[in-house]
Amino acid sequence: MSVYGSGSHTVLHESPASPIWVRVLLGAGLVLAGVFVLADVVLATLISARVIGLIAIVAGAFEIVHAFWTKGWGGFVWQILLGLLYIAFGVVLFDRPAAGALMLTYFLGFALVASGLVRILLSFKYWTEAGWMMLMAGLFGLAAGVVILMGTPTISLWLLGFLLGVDLIVHGLAWISYACAPASGPVRLR
Repeated sequence: MSVYGSGSHTVLHESPASPIWVRVLLGAGLVLAGVFVLADVVLATLISARVIGLIAIVAGAFEIVHAFWTKGWGGFVWQILLGLLYIAFGVVLFDRPAAGALMLTYFLGFALVASGLVRILLSFKYWTEAGWMMLMAGLFGLAAGVVILMGTPTISLWLLGFLLGVDLIVHGLAWISYACAPASGPVRLR
């Protein structure tokens, strides 16, 4: 964002927005991903747990390898321990995806609460450019996070995939709505 001003009027020029086709493509991709996830929510949950498990194992291995390039004994020990923790977490997720799904369900709950709050705040900044849709997406993300955090462990196998799918669709629709909104000019501050 650039600020130009002389005297009592200051004009803010927003950084150029991404092209409309990029926003529509992102929105359509998110909607399609959400539909794909909703097609089999239990499978999507279990696959997600295994993929995240593999990523954690690889990250842990890199952390351990990196420890040998660390200067000082204290950093070496902490990096080895952190790498082993990543690997252990990854093995649990990969080997026991249902138990891993429970852990990920709670993590997703916290992430959706944070994401929902950010979308709610951003909706007021971009209110003239379909901010109402971003507000709805934020409210849904916040509500979904609270439902997860307050839910029981028995729903973790299907709820994770269901909420992820619906959240992807709503977020995609918000991007498409943002792409279709009329552009606004520079903002004048007094």
